[in-house]
Amino acid sequence: MHFHGKKVVGYTVVLLLVGIVLGPFLVPIPELEDVLPVAELAGESGAFLDVRGVNVYYERRGSGPTAIVLLHGFGASVFSWREVFAPLSSRYTVIAYDRPAFGFTERPVEWGEWNPYGSEEQVDLLLDMLDQMSLTEVVLIGNSAGGTVAAKFALRAPERVKALILVSPAIYTTGGVTTWLRPLLRTPQMRHLGPRLVRGIASSGGNLINLSWHDPSRINSHILEGYRRPLRAENWDVGLWSFTSSSRPYTNLSVELAELDRPILVVTGDDDRVVPTEDSERLAEEIDAQLRVIAACGHLAQEECPTEFLRVVDEFLTTI
Repeated sequence: MHFHGKKVVGYTVVLLLVGIVLGPFLVPIPELEDVLPVAELAGESGAFLDVRGVNVYYERRGSGPTAIVLLHGFGASVFSWREVFAPLSSRYTVIAYDRPAFGFTERPVEWGEWNPYGSEEQVDLLLDMLDQMSLTEVVLIGNSAGGTVAAKFALRAPERVKALILVSPAIYTTGGVTTWLRPLLRTPQMRHLGPRLVRGIASSGGNLINLSWHDPSRINSHILEGYRRPLRAENWDVGLWSFTSSSRPYTNLSVELAELDRPILVVTGDDDRVVPTEDSERLAEEIDAQLRVIAACGHLAQEECPTEFLRVVDEFLTTI
């Protein structure tokens, strides 16, 4: 009986292991419906730039001597700069682009050693874009996770950065995947299931938008459609999962930024519930940057409070 019991336990363990390994592949992943190539979704207001084999969507306006690059946050796109794009481009050269996994930029499903969704690769991509556009020095304006990318870029290539404007930057809460969890997310099983898991953002994304505004009652159907439209892009779910599983948390960014010899402005709303207002205040103090807190405003100052946002940005840029 003792030997028989060991065999039963052994068979049970084997069956469990087989279930763990093969089970995820038995879960059907239905095809996305109503999706289109990014070129059809994007319209005619922007263009595409081939960056290391990835078609990156961008918009460029204006012709001023100072060039500004706008970096959106997680789940956003060029659309999130719509309220300030035209006013800024009346005085400056302004470029905004969709980071891989977002907006109308292509979502590769396969790649070589260079992972377009990786954290450091975000900096590589921007460097290549600036080279292709023959822009040697720019002002970076980054919102939320885009602020993190802007900070990393400035630290890697300070000679390419004239000034840094961080709008509710996710410096202390980067959202990167914990180191020990990354290998699990990259297993074949999770690569199969992951895209299905992230599809929930299509129905829950409105909650994040509401959280991002001080006054959600001002969020109209046009704004909601602007955020939802990229969720009709081919392979958007694969791209978002690849981005999530590739992200790495940044450490010591505030310490490194304190040593950066470039003008820095930190902007936040007084009611930021995504990156708490006190985090931006703490960052400005730690890196000895200028700070502007916009009243009755949330996480997306450039969208919810564009007039005041433009005022503080112009005020800052006149001093550099």
